[in-house]
Parts: sequence; structure tokens; C-alpha cells
Amino acid sequence: MSVWDYIVNLIPNLAHNLRAAVAGGPDWLVFLVMGLAGVLALVAFVMLQVPPLTWVERRLVARAQVRMGPNRVGPFGLLQPIADALKLMTKEVIVPSSADGLLHLLGCALIFIPPFMIFAVVPFSMGGVFTDLNMGLVYVIAVGSLGAVIIFTAGFASANRYSMLGAARAVAQLLSYEVPATIALVTVALAAGTLSLSGIVMAQTVPYILYFPLALIIFFIGSLVEVNRSPADLAEAESEIIAGYHTEYGGFKWAVFQLAEYTHMVAASALIATVFLGGWKGPGLPPYLWLYAKMLAVILLYMWIRFTLPRIRVDQVMAFAWKFLLPLSLINVLVVGLEVALAPGLPVWLIGINIPFAAASIVVWAKVYRALEGPPRLMQRRELPGITVPLSAETPAGSVR
Repeated sequence: MSVWDYIVNLIPNLAHNLRAAVAGGPDWLVFLVMGLAGVLALVAFVMLQVPPLTWVERRLVARAQVRMGPNRVGPFGLLQPIADALKLMTKEVIVPSSADGLLHLLGCALIFIPPFMIFAVVPFSMGGVFTDLNMGLVYVIAVGSLGAVIIFTAGFASANRYSMLGAARAVAQLLSYEVPATIALVTVALAAGTLSLSGIVMAQTVPYILYFPLALIIFFIGSLVEVNRSPADLAEAESEIIAGYHTEYGGFKWAVFQLAEYTHMVAASALIATVFLGGWKGPGLPPYLWLYAKMLAVILLYMWIRFTLPRIRVDQVMAFAWKFLLPLSLINVLVVGLEVALAPGLPVWLIGINIPFAAASIVVWAKVYRALEGPPRLMQRRELPGITVPLSAETPAGSVR
């Protein structure tokens, strides 16, 4: 085997070499060593993404908002994430006296589990997957639902009304957006004919972003809400509920929640790259580098949306899920089902139909949604004893009565 072939198939080759090194031992030892090596490699890969991503996002947000961003610690501020980590590790961790100590600890300890479990079924190359489940897509949906339970645990254990309100918002958002996001994944399963993520990658002779752009848009918006990114980060809206479900978490425990947010974002980007962007497929480069490049493209899109769009109201977030995304996802899965039945094999000419169909569906349903919602409702005047308080949008700027 040449050096290039070994590099291209690096992950399967490393796994093969490790298995060969412990092959003489008992079966339980082989299983234990392979499992520990896989977990350590996965944790190292994900954790090494967080510091540079935080630096990149802070620099990009600063650039968009005409600020400097981190620039003091190290060249170009590159050491700022390390300085922040050291500071947070030395801060005192305070637990409210009325909080449930065990659940308060479990809330931040378990928040990492769902994204790491998702990586267990993501293929990095041909044969380079920790566990190739034939129900991988169902597994991903089930694991993604655990986040709502963990966030609610953190908010409930804090014995704080702001924390509880943030936890309730998080659960409502996650449950609402999981429905259209799951239906969007159903379209991919219909087209690929399998629920295995490795099988979905192999079925993409052409990336599904071209065949099913509407499903990608729906799933991307759903993932944006599930990873608690702006403009839907209402579970920790500091202008309304302080810091939401992690209000009573400080020091390193607070840092764990921030790390978990980026870990969720990395996992969501890996899933989108696998399901819609062809996964590890690509010419020239090793397959795991292609997957990583596609993940970075999705992550940059997450960041771009964060510093471009303002936070929206909680009622608007919920209405958008049930009145806009859900009908669109149902229409999309119906159309894709007809296409799979009438044109098996997904001929290339379907791309010329599905892209205009996605654009027309969004435009038409947006008009229907706006018509159903009616004009924006202005706040009415509120009469107080002896005082008239104008609260409508017609109040002149700077006037007080």
C-alpha cells in the first residue's frame, strides 16, 4: 500500500492497525481497547474544534459590527480562547441553596452526550464509521431529542423562575422544530432507500442539496433552533430572562454549556454535510478532509446568520414552526414521494424541477402565511387613573406623557 493510499484511508487503516495490535488478547480486551480509542479520538476531534471556532466567530462578528474583536492575547488574539478557559476554571462555582445539587450537576454534565452520540454513526470515509447502524437516521432523531430533557433538567434544578422559563422555552422550541426537521429527513430516506447514513452517502451520486433544496432549508432552520443559535436563541435571551436555563450556572459549569453549544453546532453541521452535501465524497482530497470542509461551510453559515439577523419573539418562533415550516415539509415529502414512485433512480432532470419548486413553494406559502396572520397588531393605548400612556407605534419619538 502506498503512502497516499494509507492517508486516503487513514481512519480505517488506523482502526485495522490497532485491532491487529491487540488481536492476541481476549475478545473483551479487544472490544474495550477499540471502544476507548474511538471515544478518545472522537472527544479530541470535537474538543479541538471549539477554541478556534470561538475565535473565528468573535472575529467575524466584530468585523460585521465594525469592531476589533479579540486582539490582545497573542497574535491577532489567537490565545484569547485559552485565556478565557483559564479564567473560567479559576472562578468560584456557586450553587443556589434552594437548588437540587445532583440535578444541577447532571444538567451540565449530560449536555455533551447527545452530540457525541450523533458522531457514532457519521461516516468519515468508506468504512470509516464507528457504528454503521442500518437505522442510523432514526438513531440520530432519537438522540437529538435528549437535549430537551437535559436542558429542562438544568432549568428545573436551578430553582429559579428565569431558568425555568428558559427551560420551558427550550423544550417548546425543540419539540416544535423537530417535527418539520424529521419530516425533511424522511424525504432523504425515501430517495436513498435506506436509513443508514453510510448508505445515504453512497446513494448520492449527485448531492441531495440539488435534488431536495427545500428539505435542506427546512432541516437547516430546524437545526438552527435546536442548537440554540441566533435568531432563535430564546432559551437564553439575556434581554428578557437573564441567561435562561443556565442563569444559575457560573464559572466552569457555565463554560460547559457554551462548549456544548459549539459541540452541538459541529454535530449538526456533520449531519447536514452527510445527508445533503454528499458526506465524505469528493475528488482529489482524502474523504475525511472533504467531510470536514463541508462541515466548516455549514458552520460558517450558522455564524453568518447569527451576526446578520436579530433575535425574534418567542411567539414568532413558534408560529413559524407550526404555520410555515410544517406545511412546507408535508408538501415537500408528498412531492418527493411522487417523484420516487414515478421516476425511480432520481434522474438528473428532476433537479430542474425541484429547485424552482422549492423557490415557488417558499414564496407562495409566505404570502399565504402573511395573509393568514393579517397585518401587524399595534399595541393599544393603556388608560391609567388620571394618566394617558400612549404605547402605539404612532407615539412621537422622545415624547413622554
